[in-house]
Amino acid sequence: MNNKLHELNKQKKPLFVTVYDQLYKLIMDGTFPLGSQLPTEPELAKIFGVSRMTLRHALALLQEDGLVKNIHGKGNFITKFHHNESSDGLEKLGNPLYKCYTEKIDDIELNFRIDLVTDYAMQVLNQEMTAVVALERWYKNHDKIVAFAFTMMPIEAVSRLNLDLHNEKQVLEMLEEKIYELANSSTIEIKRSNSANTPSLKYQIFHGEEFDLILESIYISDKYPVVYNKYYIPIEFSQIRIKTSK
Repeated sequence: MNNKLHELNKQKKPLFVTVYDQLYKLIMDGTFPLGSQLPTEPELAKIFGVSRMTLRHALALLQEDGLVKNIHGKGNFITKFHHNESSDGLEKLGNPLYKCYTEKIDDIELNFRIDLVTDYAMQVLNQEMTAVVALERWYKNHDKIVAFAFTMMPIEAVSRLNLDLHNEKQVLEMLEEKIYELANSSTIEIKRSNSANTPSLKYQIFHGEEFDLILESIYISDKYPVVYNKYYIPIEFSQIRIKTSK
């Protein structure tokens, strides 16, 4: 046993972990301040005397920690450290976009249409209905589209929820907040997607090459969902957190 421990002690820390530790310290002590751009990968690799592959491993760990974000075509930037033990994660009923999107949203554009019932709608809403209301929410920050939500609900739910579909303020209030106050439960599934930025959509999402996709069914009764949501959040600005306890 002692020999095994001795052998373990002799093993060297991987080089990319050493670079990670050094970069972490530089970020925490303010050498690289919040919002600043890191030197280019070739420059950083030269500073630390490592290969670019080793450096990228270290940067990947920092991205996992939420300390660095990579913006395609621009580089690596110091971002917020989003650790807050008092805040609720996806374990609590509430709009998941605001729990997972790490930047600010200052406006929402809403569009809706009435669709025929499809096999897909029957599958996700799990009930008989005469038509489906399809709603799109485009989340904005300084006029840039930064996230997207696609919602389906049975046309019958419009009257049950006392909604006027032409009253944008009322509909947004329902989808963003009130539906969660009325709900008894929800189910959430998390996937990775690269299909949000398609030419057929009205807008393209800023930095939208790959997305965290949150599929959410909201229940007021236990029989079937009243609303089914698909939230698309660019992975550069997504942090999914679930707080568990006994």
